Amino acid sequence: MINKLVMQALKYLKVPVSFQRYSGKESTYITFFNYLEQGEQYADNQEKATGYYVQVDVWSKNDYTEVVEKVENYMKAAGFIRTSAAHLFEEDTKIYHKTMRFFIQIEGSK
Repeated sequence: MINKLVMQALKYLKVPVSFQRYSGKESTYITFFNYLEQGEQYADNQEKATGYYVQVDVWSKNDYTEVVEKVENYMKAAGFIRTSAAHLFEEDTKIYHKTMRFFIQIEGSK
């Protein structure tokens, strides 16, 4: 469910978006994964809301500023809250890497 929500949020980007791994040939692409899923609200010993913590990674050999801004805007528009971000550089592959973490709480019993 959460993967579908992320893919839906990022579908208008003009770069490939893939769950966990990307094996294509584009020089700019996005991967994502859910690093934590936990109950956020309980009533009568039942989980009433689930929190999903998602990491979105933008990878590029070029300037990725515009892509990063769009990811943040699209994720926020889909109801996610950005909790952290970091700029990295992968020395071995010479790829710029921006990691962004988001949170969304979804109501409903599991």
